[in-house]
Amino acid sequence: MNPFIVFIKTLSKTNKPIKMSSSKSLYGIKIDSLQGESIDFSSFKGKKILFVNVASKCGFTPQYKDLQKLYDQYQDSLVVIGVPCNQFGKQEPGTSNEIEEFCQVNYGVSFLITEKVDVKGKEQHPLYAWLTSKTENGRKKSLSFAKSFMKRSLTNN
Repeated sequence: MNPFIVFIKTLSKTNKPIKMSSSKSLYGIKIDSLQGESIDFSSFKGKKILFVNVASKCGFTPQYKDLQKLYDQYQDSLVVIGVPCNQFGKQEPGTSNEIEEFCQVNYGVSFLITEKVDVKGKEQHPLYAWLTSKTENGRKKSLSFAKSFMKRSLTNN
């Protein structure tokens, strides 16, 4: 089944917050955009967030087009955040400027893209530590090279 269709179906479901005992908050995590500006996750409260591992030179690169369509259609209730990573086959070797230009020129991307980070290993970014750890987020998410979905609205933690 197409993961975008599955995700879109979650947008129409209830926005009941999930109780997350003893978990840390996403709002304390620091990450920059490609432009070097700090991203404040608390500005997305009340919206669903779709974190997507992205790379310019992989078989999933055309997903930028579908992600942009998804963002355009649901931007009032959905935040799409592309997270470049060069850990899977060295498929994102570009600098921040190169990544930004590639995404805009080839796919018209206007959704948020973060700085390039490590999503696994010793240098794993705190965002991915949070996304993949039940002790961090209260609900373990599996790390796949394609996507991590946050299927609920974030609440104050």
